[in-house]
Amino acid sequence: MTETHYLADILILLAAAIITVPLFQRLRLGSVLGYLAAGAIVGPWGFGFIDEIREIRHIAEFGVVFLLFLIGIEMKPARLWAMRRMVFGLGSAQVIMTGLAIAGIALLLGQPLKVAVIIGFGLALSSTAFGLQILTERGEMGTVHGQTAFSVLLLQDLAVVPLLTLVSLLAAESTLLEGIEFAVLDAVVVITVVILAGRFLLSPALRLVATSRTAEVFTAAAVFAVLGTAWLMQQVGLSLALGAFLAGLLLAESQYRHQVIADIQPFRGILLGLFFMAVGMSIDFGLLGRQPALIAGLVLALLLVKSAILWVLCRLMGIDTPNATRVAMLLSQSGEFGFVIFGLAAVSGVLPESLFHILVLLVALSMTTTPLMANFCEYLGRCMSRSLIPHDVSTGHVEAGEPHVIIAGFGRVGRRVAKILQSADIPYLAIDSDAERVREGRHDGFMVFYGDASQADVLKATGAGEAGVLVCTLDQAVPAVRLVSIMREYYPNIPIHARGHDRQHCDQLLQAGVTIAISETLEASMQLGHAVLIAMGAPEDDAVALISSFRREYYG
Repeated sequence: MTETHYLADILILLAAAIITVPLFQRLRLGSVLGYLAAGAIVGPWGFGFIDEIREIRHIAEFGVVFLLFLIGIEMKPARLWAMRRMVFGLGSAQVIMTGLAIAGIALLLGQPLKVAVIIGFGLALSSTAFGLQILTERGEMGTVHGQTAFSVLLLQDLAVVPLLTLVSLLAAESTLLEGIEFAVLDAVVVITVVILAGRFLLSPALRLVATSRTAEVFTAAAVFAVLGTAWLMQQVGLSLALGAFLAGLLLAESQYRHQVIADIQPFRGILLGLFFMAVGMSIDFGLLGRQPALIAGLVLALLLVKSAILWVLCRLMGIDTPNATRVAMLLSQSGEFGFVIFGLAAVSGVLPESLFHILVLLVALSMTTTPLMANFCEYLGRCMSRSLIPHDVSTGHVEAGEPHVIIAGFGRVGRRVAKILQSADIPYLAIDSDAERVREGRHDGFMVFYGDASQADVLKATGAGEAGVLVCTLDQAVPAVRLVSIMREYYPNIPIHARGHDRQHCDQLLQAGVTIAISETLEASMQLGHAVLIAMGAPEDDAVALISSFRREYYG
């Protein structure tokens, strides 16, 4: 490929991404599928604008390198230890059980053992990009099912490293048992060595670079650490991806990790996008037209097998039925790491080219179902929670026409507000979507009912139109803003008092239409500041005046 053609191909890829990615994001299908679609459109199986993808794949390999690096830099040992039960218990069980189940099915369908193992564990991994994106957009990262899903995805990200190594060893004609043993052993030993080296060597090196006070040099040093470690791993027979992951672990223990992430962020997305576009160019969508029944059956079977296994494992871990259902359906798809594993296996010659195209198409189609599955599991989980709890919001009532307070969210703040209202004999009705929290509140004598306060029909059932005040104490910003918007649309005259985490959150709530937004971080700092002033001998009047001045300045 000449330099001119090389530049033309890059321009074509960029133009396709600019058009398709925003469109897919608007459709809530995610940027990953947008990049895949962009590659598929311009690639040899689409309109054929780019028919030679070998050179593109070489550049796209850096996307995998930086993808694994960012996973490594987020893998702080302390973070893993705090979530160890869910991460290593549920996460490990999910990867192993799902991988073995799918591998067993592949064996029954006539696939060789090595191929079956790669298929099983490649499809066992779910989409981190899709799962976390949906949880973040819906403000559900702090929920039970959000934390559970995150734990599973975290272990899956960690499992990618030995799985990639396993693929390389299988391609090298090692026995399966030897492959597994060496994959695990090499990963553990090398990761341990690199973490120790990073703890004692990296920070001093970066400190020397940082003293130059040149941002470009620091960025170059960070990139050098990533690519250098990747190159070293390649020289000793391991993969570039493994080296990048180790580089991330190395920087994870450094005080400069946040600056490194910020420096790499601008071109990280382009490299990842290029990787997914390269994969998209390898997708033969003609297969769907030639074998629609087969492909549709495989997608359905994948979703059913993965969701069933994960649901059972969640229940065995003590997670209630509604949340287990949400987690199982949210993570039922295959993920972007399937592209990485299958791509490496195809290049290594372990996976036949025809089977590779089928698997890539299977992964892509399963990912497209994620938003639909998320919507369905939200509805199903809500119905199941309602059936399991005797105190649905529809069972709660206040006297018609009686002004009352509606508390949306019965966490620590909502519970305290309810206790204050009880002490003052002011009628109230609290709503929360956490069934266990509702049970505990009812047991303690609070008027709390199950329901999603960010839905118009639930607000109507609480008598929101006759409320004296609505208090919003929801933990997550997205549902809180949605609640305020619905209240202003249907009940524009009802005062809304809301709790915000910080000034940015309060500004969002004020723009949505709340009457009063109270910042919990500000009020805590004001109370502490007042106590410190008094302790240091400041007159009470002066302390009150100073704190009041800060409060007025903060709230505007």
